[in-house]
Amino acid sequence: MSTEPFLPYCRHVVEDDDIDAVTKVLKSDALTQGPAVAKFEADLAQVTGASHAVVCSSGTAALHLVALALDLKPGDAVLVPAQTFAATANCIRYVGADVLFTDVCPQTGLMRPQDLEAALRTHRGRRIRAVFPVHINGQAADMAGLAAIAKQANLAVVEDACHALGTVINDEGPVGNCRHSVMTVFSFHPAKTIAMGEGGAITTNDPALQAKLTRLRTHGITRAPQDFVARAEAFDANGEPNPWYYEMLDLGFNYRACDMQCALGSSQLAKLPRFSAARRKIVAAYETALAPLAPKVCPVERRPGQFAVWHLAAVLIDFEGLGKDRATVMRQLRSLGIGTQVNYIPVHWQPYYTSLAGGHPPSLPGAELYYRRCLSLPLFATMTEVDVTRVVTGLQQVLGL
Repeated sequence: MSTEPFLPYCRHVVEDDDIDAVTKVLKSDALTQGPAVAKFEADLAQVTGASHAVVCSSGTAALHLVALALDLKPGDAVLVPAQTFAATANCIRYVGADVLFTDVCPQTGLMRPQDLEAALRTHRGRRIRAVFPVHINGQAADMAGLAAIAKQANLAVVEDACHALGTVINDEGPVGNCRHSVMTVFSFHPAKTIAMGEGGAITTNDPALQAKLTRLRTHGITRAPQDFVARAEAFDANGEPNPWYYEMLDLGFNYRACDMQCALGSSQLAKLPRFSAARRKIVAAYETALAPLAPKVCPVERRPGQFAVWHLAAVLIDFEGLGKDRATVMRQLRSLGIGTQVNYIPVHWQPYYTSLAGGHPPSLPGAELYYRRCLSLPLFATMTEVDVTRVVTGLQQVLGL
C-alpha cells in the first residue's frame, strides 16, 4: 500500500472565503428564498451569456424541470446519447415519456450529427419531441450540427452541460448561452468544476420558460398578480392583490436551492477562471506524460474549435490488447493511492432500460466501445504536475508498459 496521500479521481476545492460567504448567510435573516438565490442566478447568467438562469436543488432536479417545462407526456419520445449518467434519461421517464438512445463517437463519447440522423431514421414514426445532447468530460458536442438536424425534425434541443461549465465554443461563445438550444442544464455537485454541495441550474433565453421553470421548482405556485386566474379571490375591491394570495398553476415540486448553497455557488463561480486554468494545466500535463504510452493509452480525442474546461481526465485504454482486466487495474492503482472511475456504463445497458426494451437493448457500438476502454484519472484544481507524474507512473506500472 502507498504511504503517499490518496489522490481521488475528483475533489472539491472549498476555501476560507467560500466558508465566509456561507457563514454570512447563516448569520442573516434568510436561509432560503433570499437574496443569495437571485445573486447566484444573475452571476450564472453573466458567466454563460444566457438571458436567464434558474437555480435548483440538483442537476437531476434541473433535468426534471426541463422535461416538465417542455410538457413532455406519455407517447412522446426524446433522443438521448447512451454515454451519459442515468439522470439524463431518467428525467424523461419521470414524466412518462420514452427514451430513445443514440450512439456516440467511440473516441470522444459525444453524440455526433450522424448519430442523431441514424436515430431519427431508426425511430421514424415515433412522436419524437426533443433531443438532449450531452457534453462529456468538459468537451462540447457539435451543437451547430445537431441543432440544424433538430430544426429539420422539429425537435426541441436541451443541452446537458453538467460536465462543461466554462467551456467555450469558438465563434459561438460559452456553453450555456443557448445559442443552439432552448435550455441548458448544469450541475454543481462536488465532483464538478464548482461546488454547491448539491445544486443545479437551467439557463435559457426564453422568458416564458424562465417563468415556468421558476414556478415548477416551487410547487407550481406563483405570487405574480398578472398570472392569477381566480381574480375575485386574488384582488380586493380596489383592484389591489391580496397580500397573502398565491395560486398553484401547475403540479410542481420543491426543487429550490437554499441561500447557503447559492452563496457558496457565487463564491465558487468567481473562481471559475482560476479553477478552469488549473484543470486545463493538469490535463495538458497528462497529455505530455501519456504520449509515450500511445496507442495503448490515449486521452479521449480532442474536439477542434473549442476551449474545453475539463471536468474529467478521461483516457482510453486498450485493456483487451494489453491483456489486462480493468477492475484489477483500478484495484492496483488504488493500492498505490490513486483513485479512478469509469464514466459511464452505457445507460441502455441498465436493467431498468433493458427491461423496457424487452430484454433486447439496441446495439450502439460507439457507446459500447467507448465504455470498454474509458477510465477517469484524478483531476481537481489543487493537483500538481508531480501528482500527474505519480499517476502516470502508477498506470505504467500496473499496465506493464
